Amino acid sequence: MSYQLPLAQFSQRVAQHPDKPWLFQPVERQWRQWTWAEADRQARTIASGLAARYGKGDRIAILAKNSAEWFIADLAITMAGMISVPIYSTASADTISYVLEHSDARAIFLGKLDDIAAADDAIPESVLRIGFPYETARTTAHWDQWLVQYKPLEQLPEFQPDDIYTLVYTSGSTGRPKGVVLTHRNVGSSSYTTAAQVEWRDDDRCMSYLPLAHITERCVVEIMSYYAGVAIYFVEALDTFVDDVKYCRPSFFISVPRLWTKFQAGIQEKLPERKLRRLLAIPFVGKLVARKIRAGLGLDKVRVFGSGSAPISPDMLRWYRRIGIDIAEGWGMTETSGLSCSNLPYNPDRIGTIGTPVACVEMRLGENDEVQIRGDAVFTRYYNNEEATRESFVDGWFRTGDRGQVTADGAYKIIGRLKEQFKTAKGKYVAPAPIENKLAQNDSIDQVCVLGLGRPAPVALVVLNDAGLGSDKKLVQASLEQTLLQVNGELESHERLGALIVLAEPWTVENGLLTPTLKIRRGPIEDCYGFLLDRMNDKPVQWQVDMG
Repeated sequence: MSYQLPLAQFSQRVAQHPDKPWLFQPVERQWRQWTWAEADRQARTIASGLAARYGKGDRIAILAKNSAEWFIADLAITMAGMISVPIYSTASADTISYVLEHSDARAIFLGKLDDIAAADDAIPESVLRIGFPYETARTTAHWDQWLVQYKPLEQLPEFQPDDIYTLVYTSGSTGRPKGVVLTHRNVGSSSYTTAAQVEWRDDDRCMSYLPLAHITERCVVEIMSYYAGVAIYFVEALDTFVDDVKYCRPSFFISVPRLWTKFQAGIQEKLPERKLRRLLAIPFVGKLVARKIRAGLGLDKVRVFGSGSAPISPDMLRWYRRIGIDIAEGWGMTETSGLSCSNLPYNPDRIGTIGTPVACVEMRLGENDEVQIRGDAVFTRYYNNEEATRESFVDGWFRTGDRGQVTADGAYKIIGRLKEQFKTAKGKYVAPAPIENKLAQNDSIDQVCVLGLGRPAPVALVVLNDAGLGSDKKLVQASLEQTLLQVNGELESHERLGALIVLAEPWTVENGLLTPTLKIRRGPIEDCYGFLLDRMNDKPVQWQVDMG
């Protein structure tokens, strides 16, 4: 497999079509754009500012929501021979402080943030604060000033494949985040093979709205665009999301299960499921309805849909297929530089799987059916954590911690996390993820977490979606009871749920019960709600508001 390293590939794009627009950023509802050459010039200029202060290999952090400047800053850090350290824009002061200290970051780029107080509290005075041209936390240097003050860097460094490209900190669903050392080879191979799975056209467009601190958005969107030449559009704010997607009309669109669920709920709010099913069954009319739904989301031009970050229900994928949205599920980790396995080219027979490994990695099942992986995209060490590094590899294969299965045609299924399994009082292990996926088929359920360590039977904690909250409680109760009965009928005796408990409040990033990538944080959820399991009665569906 032959590919250029990321910076060389970016420079080739600039040389091939310098005047072609690449980045599109809405600012106060006006769209600004950067050509490949303009982005290159700005990145070289910001790189000069960094090189005037710091040395090769120094770590430079980025704390901001997605924007054109985020992409350009990332390029500038690489052009200066330094190492980028992205931090989630939703990170707490404690996490920001930990990542800056652990990585020994010398400076930090600051952009759009919902909580500027966390940044102000966490960033030490020794770290230079460089502000993007948006309202943000307190800064000591400014992007626009640097673009005037410095001249573009003329000579760019030449990197070796094993030089460090970035330090990416895991989202911390269990304890402190670990710093994953990713090289130019790692991110280059992943981004190149992701781009190679799609037949790109000259006018293709993509949205960048999932967190850039997550490796998927870096290697499946940002760095991938160097190889595909695709134009990138950003979102101005949460309440402009749909308008911005409609403006872009992307041809490549990825999301996460939590957001696919919200999109579905929005459709069903306008067009109830029974009516939708009836309309879709009518020849010709069904196609018009499906097309109108896609256009209403701004997704009528999409050729490739994707979902990743967490498992998605096969029923959800089948539901979207009915309206002409064929979502290819993918799988990867920070440690594998993003996408490592995918259902691309899309194959409907592989719904419920994550597809097959991409060209730059090999996968296998090890002890206890653990998915193990090696190849160009796979990291070799955690930053300043030799113990975690040693524990993560066996015979040169990275131990992912995911339990898997392989179908007859070589596609992989993820059936849960090894560490998520728990033993009930019956002494047998229960894997919660497959049970949660079954429960999520209920139209009223938004979030679900199955618990039960040491208890007579597992119990599911559920959060209702807007449709469920807006419906008659008795009808929702009956629906949940029916779902519980149906799911228990599909489970082994030791896996069967003792009850569903309907919670009063949703799990969010802000209350610490979701990671920044919207995965549930099982430990904190159990710590927060475990007491409810002691208050249960013998009813199949119970409501937190009635439990005292």
